[in-house]
Amino acid sequence: MSNPDPLLPDEPLPQRISRIFAWFAGACILFGCGALISADVITRFLFKRGMIESFEISGYMLAACIGLGLAFTVTSKSNIRVDILLDAFPYRLRAACDLLASIALAVIALALVWFCWKTLAQSWAMNARSTSIMQTPMVLPQGVWWIGLFWFAFMAVLLPLQAITRLLARDQRGFDKLIGSLRVTEELEQAGIDLAKAEPKPEAPRP
Repeated sequence: MSNPDPLLPDEPLPQRISRIFAWFAGACILFGCGALISADVITRFLFKRGMIESFEISGYMLAACIGLGLAFTVTSKSNIRVDILLDAFPYRLRAACDLLASIALAVIALALVWFCWKTLAQSWAMNARSTSIMQTPMVLPQGVWWIGLFWFAFMAVLLPLQAITRLLARDQRGFDKLIGSLRVTEELEQAGIDLAKAEPKPEAPRP
């Protein structure tokens, strides 16, 4: 089972960056949403008024979390796929379906990053700010959002290209590892379950 530590050299650099972005996404939820909302609830209880604009900040952090976490979702193959009949297909047809799904995801990712860039450019041109007391420049949260979506689009395009090279080299295992559907054993490994330890041990013969 591969070690999920992003500092290990055996993990490819793009996947390592995606994992680091996912860590930042988790930090956005823990500190940008959970901690600030908890602090706001406490100050409202003690002082009868909120001291932190937790509602606005948590909205920005949620958008940043989604953007930064999408690339890791692609590299870890955690996105939802309807593949109930896929195992019944021959390998060539199954590989074609996997490749088609990966290319479709890349097209959607490119569309998302393009429209996000247009929104960011418009906010920059208008010097748009939030309507709250904070008057937050919208380019700040939208910029983090766009960075996450850009890396998501980069990985969504890179993976099918790498998979095609594996397919041309007749590396079926490498192809399935990149964009193939997750098998039960792979899902267990991602959950941190050691299959060797999980296997039932044979019972000792009774005397």
